[in-house]
Amino acid sequence: MSTFKGQTVGKIVADDYRTAQVFRNFGLDFCCGGKRTLEEACDKKGIKFEKLEKELNALNNNGADRQNYKSWSPDFLIDYIINNHHQFVRTKLPEIEFYAKKVAKVHGSRHEELNEIRQKFLKLQDDLLSHLEKEEQLLFPYIKSLVELDNSQKKADQRPHFGTVKKTINMMETEHDEAGDIMKQISKLSNSFTPPEDACTTYRLFYQNLEGFEKDLHKHVHLENNILFPKALELENRIN
Repeated sequence: MSTFKGQTVGKIVADDYRTAQVFRNFGLDFCCGGKRTLEEACDKKGIKFEKLEKELNALNNNGADRQNYKSWSPDFLIDYIINNHHQFVRTKLPEIEFYAKKVAKVHGSRHEELNEIRQKFLKLQDDLLSHLEKEEQLLFPYIKSLVELDNSQKKADQRPHFGTVKKTINMMETEHDEAGDIMKQISKLSNSFTPPEDACTTYRLFYQNLEGFEKDLHKHVHLENNILFPKALELENRIN
């Protein structure tokens, strides 16, 4: 039996992504809130540490596959994030926007929260599209250049001019927090993506898509905050 005392939530999920579902079940934030220790996260939510630890340990007996993202090289992880999560965001945003507009127009007079959900989603859409561009045009290429330098054992003064990666990572993490906060607000407004009894098929699809988007965003942010960014910082320090 493993003990998780003193470990951060982000590290626990980085070591075994299966634990993410356990944290979801308990309503714990493992991506933006990943720097809290498990004890701190439990205290904040009023959860018994022993109960949660028991659920985490039970994973070792369920035989489920575990993907060790932590073992991936930073450049491979970047390609995975772009090809899976960035692509997902760019594909789903216009689809969800279509549902948001249609549902708010038809049902907004009876369910006023739909208008607020739509406005928050439009803000989230603008923020995320800008965020992805900054990562793909600035941060990710720089991290890949660090990998190349590390592999070739060149001197630090031969790297591209960028300053330090820490400042940019801090900015990306702040934007992750902001996106996460908007999703939390949308989740609250939608009663955890639970459609009312009079919801039509499109209404239900809208909420299903929002819930799926939140789940993907959690994994997306986790892979960056808790795995890629620490690897990049370690890499830059090693080259310097």
